[in-house]
Formats: sequence, C-alpha cells, structure tokens
Amino acid sequence: MRLDALLFSQGFGTRRLCAGLIERGLVAVEGQVVTDPAAAVEPEGLRFSVQGEPWICHAQAYLMLHKPAGYECSHRPGAWPSVYTLLPPPLRQRPTKGKVQGVQAVGRLDQDTTGLLLLSDDGAFIHRMNSPRHLVPKVYEVTLKHPMGAGELDRLLAGVQLHDDLKPVRAAAGELASPTRLLLTLTEGKYHQVKRMVAAVGNRVEALHRSRIGGLALPGDLAPGEWRWLAADDLALLSAAPG
Repeated sequence: MRLDALLFSQGFGTRRLCAGLIERGLVAVEGQVVTDPAAAVEPEGLRFSVQGEPWICHAQAYLMLHKPAGYECSHRPGAWPSVYTLLPPPLRQRPTKGKVQGVQAVGRLDQDTTGLLLLSDDGAFIHRMNSPRHLVPKVYEVTLKHPMGAGELDRLLAGVQLHDDLKPVRAAAGELASPTRLLLTLTEGKYHQVKRMVAAVGNRVEALHRSRIGGLALPGDLAPGEWRWLAADDLALLSAAPG
C-alpha cells in the first residue's frame, strides 16, 4: 500500500492532505522520516507517527472507552458534549466505504450513565453486538433511591411490563450487592431500559454504570474519559459469558 493511502485509511485527512504531510517530512515510519507519498508499506500493525504523534495501523478500529457522565453518544449532541470529542481526530475521521464517518458507538449510554462503551468502524461487529438475537450480556451497576427487597428483584428477573412493549421485559440475571445497590444483567438495549425497569417495580435509579459486556470488564486502570484499542483477547472475551 502507498503511504499516503495508508494515512488516508487511518483518518489523517484527504489523500492530498496526507501526501502533503509526507512531503513536508512530518511522517515517520518505524522511526524513519519518509518524504515520498508513494512509498510502499505493509499496513497491518505498522508503527508510524504524524507530526510527532505515534500511531499503529489497524485495518479496522475496535475500541473501548470509559464513558464519563455528562456526554452524549451522538455526533450531533444537544445540551451535552459529544462522547466522540474524547477521541483523537483520526478516529473521528476514519473513512468507511469512501466516506468519512469515523468510529461509531456500539449502542448508546445516556448522558448521565458511565462505564464501558465500545466503538468501531466495523458495521458487522456493531450489528452483532447490538442485536438481541445474539444475547450479548451487559452488566450494570445500579444505585437505587430506595432499598430494594427480594420481591422486587424477583419481578425484574421474571419480567416487567413497559408501556410501549407488547411482551414483558426481564433481566437475564440480577443480585443485590446491598439494599440500594443492584447488579443487573441485560441482553437487550431498549431505550432507558434499566431506568424504566426499575421504575416499573416502584423504585428509581440514582446512578448507572456499565461495568461489563460479555466477558470483558471495564479495566480498573482506564480512567473516565480514557480510551484504548481492543486486543484480540478483549474481542474474544466479548463473546464469553460474564465471569
């Protein structure tokens, strides 16, 4: 692959802009400055830098982000800033099928919900993770306004009726860590689902945090607002049951 084409594929601007960065000596490949846009490179895993910023080439992007409160999972947010502003520009400018679309959130978290958020530019991966047919479990840590008893938890596990659903919606698993702290596992992603389910049993969500998707837990060393690439082991864990 040509070096300018590689930079374009990684979101560093138009082909002309990428060629200009290379000609100006602003791109280094494996530590060596390259000034020929047509220089041939092997893409996958290639280490390079643009204007001093290091980067590793990935054919497709798979990321995890520790979403903080106060951000919307939208490219066109309303009252709150976009979660995409927490990512570097190349991830927001990656082309997909010739169009600059950038990575997309795999499902959404409300602006006041924190925790594990996946992002990718792989449409098949996004569909698979979002589809209720694949039953990918997601674990939420729920802080409740009022103490919850075993009876209310049993109702969440058996199924509660939400006003816009024909069938009852139930949690795949749940346990009370304390009277006001609930661990709830869902395999669907309906609008405000946790909040509405908790409201259906007469309680209220005060805080909501997603700690796990499949077998992948939010790392303890990933601070709110930080992101990292998903490794092959991480992707395998997404298909595993929570441990």
